[in-house]
Amino acid sequence: MFDKIVIANRGEIALRILRACRELGVKAVAVHSVADRDLKHVRLADEAVCIGPAASADSYLNIPAIISAAEVTDAEAIHPGYGFLSENADFAEKVSQSGFTFIGPRAETIRIMGDKIAAKKAMIAAGIPCVPGNGEPLGNDNATNLKMAQEIGYPVIIKAAGGGGGRGMRTVHTEAALINAITMTKAEASSAFGNGTVYMEKFLEDPRHIEFQVLADAHGNAIHLGERDCSMQRRHQKVVEEAPAPGITEEERNRMGEQCAKACVDIGYLGAGTFEFLYEKGEFYFIEMNTRVQVEHPVTEMITSFDIVKEQLRIAAGEPLSISQDQVTFTGHAIECRLNAEDPKTFMPSPGTIDQFHMPGGPGIRCETHIYNGYKVPPFYDSMIGKLIAHGDDRQSAIARMKTALSEMVIDGIKTNIPLQQDIMADSAFAQGCQNIHYLEKKLGTNK
Repeated sequence: MFDKIVIANRGEIALRILRACRELGVKAVAVHSVADRDLKHVRLADEAVCIGPAASADSYLNIPAIISAAEVTDAEAIHPGYGFLSENADFAEKVSQSGFTFIGPRAETIRIMGDKIAAKKAMIAAGIPCVPGNGEPLGNDNATNLKMAQEIGYPVIIKAAGGGGGRGMRTVHTEAALINAITMTKAEASSAFGNGTVYMEKFLEDPRHIEFQVLADAHGNAIHLGERDCSMQRRHQKVVEEAPAPGITEEERNRMGEQCAKACVDIGYLGAGTFEFLYEKGEFYFIEMNTRVQVEHPVTEMITSFDIVKEQLRIAAGEPLSISQDQVTFTGHAIECRLNAEDPKTFMPSPGTIDQFHMPGGPGIRCETHIYNGYKVPPFYDSMIGKLIAHGDDRQSAIARMKTALSEMVIDGIKTNIPLQQDIMADSAFAQGCQNIHYLEKKLGTNK
């Protein structure tokens, strides 16, 4: 096991990694921006290094500064968390070239999975079902593109090969709108991702978002920890996640989970990862693989009693997986509500000082957050300030516990999305389960 690692992130995930380090006896170095000197994990870490101004480009995305922090503190490895540089192949490569261990997949794997066209080809080769569409980059020949759309069948979706976060996508319902949609998506992709390559797929009109958690070591072993449902989304951003996914049978779980684990072996995957699918009419369609720990990993940890972050550290240190597939068990149901510093109606960010904070408790309740009384939520980063997780014997019990926990949560001084989460938990359709990815946006549209 490592003696010391650098945590190259901020907020609740940085604190989560720090806690895993503590349990494994690993020293932790917190790197932080000027604006984040008062973060909880910075105060608790063994060492802290300021790596730049508030702007992410000058701090959390500053590769030389992060590697320099590892050098001056004699760290052995760097954990990227999620977001920022976690899926940056160049960062993973430079970390390794500098003599440190990147706690995640190899750079070449990240590079392949970061390009949605290359990822789709790799998954097809590994036998993973994909959304209809050949996955080839779209050229400038309008006739060819029109023919392709006709063969796939409208509606189609134009997607950026290097996209993410819900950007770089356009749905096209008619032939007349296709060429303009391709042109606009290429321009947006080039501006947002520095890569104007786009491709075309069939647009599924009533899908759910189902993802499988996987872990793979350097010794040829790979397992899955079951699936999560992340269909409650707004503008392609997840709001509520749960495990297991309502309506997914044990046979479906085993079949797709085993396929995902096998694909990890086929592509030489290393560490924790997530296969994301659209699920419609009993069929799974691969959309992308996230080569990092997910925001929603706690719901899987709650139903499996398995620590995904500690396992990331073990795998990166060269150890084999600590459990085999037949040792993975699932107990009960878990739901996670993302807590954002934002207006629950307009969704505008709400930075500021937290005057009062009270964390809920009780059986099956887990709260992952870095905030505290007097903490100042900065305006420079993502608005998520925590996650509330409820575990119960079944889905109804988990929802009931979540309702209670949300009612106990106190965050004064800023606006949060707690009222929205309470509205979702009280929603009669949500109580039945199996909503598609468009449900929440339609609900919010109705409420306006």
